[in-house]
Amino acid sequence: MTTTDTHDTHGTPHPGSATQLHMSLAETATAHNYQPLPVVLASGQGAWVTDVDGHRYLDCLAGYSALNFGHGHPRLTAAAQEQLARLTLTSRAFHNDRLGPFCRDLAELAGMDLVLPMNTGAEAVETAIKVARKWGYERKGVAPDRATVIVADGNFHGRTTTIVSFSDDPVARDGFGPFTPGFRTVPYGDSAALEAAVDENTVAVLLEPIQGEAGVLIPPPGYLQSVRDVCTRENVLFIADEIQSGLGRTGTTFACDAENVTPDVYVLGKALGGGIVPVSAVVSRHDILDVIRPGNHGSTFGGNPLAAAVGHAVVELLRSGEYQARAAELGERLRTRLEDLVGHGAIAVRSRGLWAGIDLDPTLITGRQACMRLLDRGILAKDTHGSTIRLAPPLVIEPSQLDWLCEQLGEVLTPPAG
Repeated sequence: MTTTDTHDTHGTPHPGSATQLHMSLAETATAHNYQPLPVVLASGQGAWVTDVDGHRYLDCLAGYSALNFGHGHPRLTAAAQEQLARLTLTSRAFHNDRLGPFCRDLAELAGMDLVLPMNTGAEAVETAIKVARKWGYERKGVAPDRATVIVADGNFHGRTTTIVSFSDDPVARDGFGPFTPGFRTVPYGDSAALEAAVDENTVAVLLEPIQGEAGVLIPPPGYLQSVRDVCTRENVLFIADEIQSGLGRTGTTFACDAENVTPDVYVLGKALGGGIVPVSAVVSRHDILDVIRPGNHGSTFGGNPLAAAVGHAVVELLRSGEYQARAAELGERLRTRLEDLVGHGAIAVRSRGLWAGIDLDPTLITGRQACMRLLDRGILAKDTHGSTIRLAPPLVIEPSQLDWLCEQLGEVLTPPAG
């Protein structure tokens, strides 16, 4: 595939261009809680997006996995459009005809009993924490207000005040105290440290099976099974935050599937909304979610008919295993091509399915610089932690497009002659 087959000429936005005008408006009218790349997107289809000046880009971030099925997937947009014309919101004060089928089939996909639907990923994590504490007091017999949850260093579960209380990222944490107590942090990937941290007040272990924001960090083989064993032995809930890693991204339905491990609780989001609406969920068994009773927890928009219709369509897409298999097959292709870059501008590569973290040689280039150069070549990617970039293309990406991505990255990392 040649460059001219894929995108137009890119570069720094020109003064007076539509891109520059939109960026200036956003700069003056929005709070500065992000530092986006200088591109203003206007439309998308499949793995491609187009900016307001008509330039096309291969989307290799996919909304942090929210767009696992690409932009404008016909089955997902059809489900949304049909529901938009019927009913969009009831609140949970009433039943709606889309919620039951969605929750039934999502629970079946996860091998669980019940679904507690929410909206955003952070909201689902907060919900899981509340469920774990209530379970600990009612079912495990932990003394009131003594429950603790074990988490891992380097974690990213969201940015609410409770969640940043157990973050070790100073940018997310500093200036937002006082912090919520009840969390104990252990090294990620160290099952012995995790087991040593468990005591009579421990109600749950909350982990990402693969740490996405940290740079797609994959734990040592057997780690998830060890966590499962410790939690079973100590009567502690294993909560798997699969918001980024779940629903096909890693080549299996859930990242935990790679070790044939089933947690007690799945926390899902991002791809569950098909890139159309925010949909998240806590999925678990009766003996856990039955501790939540009317009035304990809720959300006006959680489980709304539009969200349930789209979420149900996502579950239907995953039932055949087609997208999981595609992510696994193309993931091997991506891994092989990226590993060829080690020693040629990259110092390490970690990948699972269509999800990769590439550590760059900081003496040659920063992650932000690499993403800017990729942007100039028609590719959207995201940096993290200074010298790492993340790739998470939609699962609908074509093999030739994946090859072109790797070719362009290789050229970006090649030092200029002389």
